[in-house]
Amino acid sequence: MTKAHGFHQHDHAACISDALTTAEAYCAARKLQFTPVRRRTLEVLLAHHRTMGAYEVLGHLDASGFGAQPPVAYRALDFLVKHGFAHKVEAMNAYVACSHSGAQHVPAFLICRQCSTVQEAQIEPMQNGLGDAANDAGFAIERAVVEAQGLCPSCQQSAPE
Repeated sequence: MTKAHGFHQHDHAACISDALTTAEAYCAARKLQFTPVRRRTLEVLLAHHRTMGAYEVLGHLDASGFGAQPPVAYRALDFLVKHGFAHKVEAMNAYVACSHSGAQHVPAFLICRQCSTVQEAQIEPMQNGLGDAANDAGFAIERAVVEAQGLCPSCQQSAPE
């Protein structure tokens, strides 16, 4: 099955399978509990391949028999974010499955202001202006979130000239 992932099409079934396998192996190697609710939360994010609010995720968890208490979703999402299987897109107060699961990276989000599609990209904060500014200030970057808003390729094509 081919589905849009960010701004491009990809093999959706393989993507889901690979991400779940990576998460299982990561957790097993670190003796972390990849509980059924954590797994289901990741499955939901992967299946939709778009940003989702915590309450939208909670609705899917409830439908899967995990209950409708907000802490259920927030704890699972926190675990997934902490271990790099998902990211929080601050500008949208929403979550998205990581496109580069298992890889150490700093995500950058390209957010279409028209259709709200989000594409994850990778950046190296120490190899750009942010790194230069941090070095000049004597600041050590520990975590960076980069979010850019603009128009995706589809919305650019459909925009009136």
